[in-house]
Amino acid sequence: MTDPYCHSASIEVAVPAEQAFAFMADGMKQGDWALGSWGRKALADGVFEGTSLFSGDKTYVRIETDPANLVVYYDIGGTPDPVKMARRIIARIVPGPTVGQPADQCIVSLVAWRSDGMSDRRWHQLCVSHETEILMIKHQIESA
Repeated sequence: MTDPYCHSASIEVAVPAEQAFAFMADGMKQGDWALGSWGRKALADGVFEGTSLFSGDKTYVRIETDPANLVVYYDIGGTPDPVKMARRIIARIVPGPTVGQPADQCIVSLVAWRSDGMSDRRWHQLCVSHETEILMIKHQIESA
């Protein structure tokens, strides 16, 4: 069954959860794996600007973290104004022991929710992008 409202992509990463969390929470490093927000620049108030490799449009992201639960929130928008951004993407890092794996491994998941009015084509692009990005994330974290 395909979920028309939410997409997730997960992968096992051979590092402790805290290390993966630090990587996912780094707005500049996200510019090396987020296909919709490439070549990051840090702006004021924790907002980052990148360029979509698909459209060439500027994308703005504000990151909030929940270290206790190993969750990274990505607020996304077409303007740097945080009030106009939507919290549609999260990363959740699950420590290895939680899923029966060693402590030096973890699961990294990207979860995205479809916004109202997003075309089928754009939703498909986002889902396929996350499937690719999760592979890039694994490689970059393990290579660091």
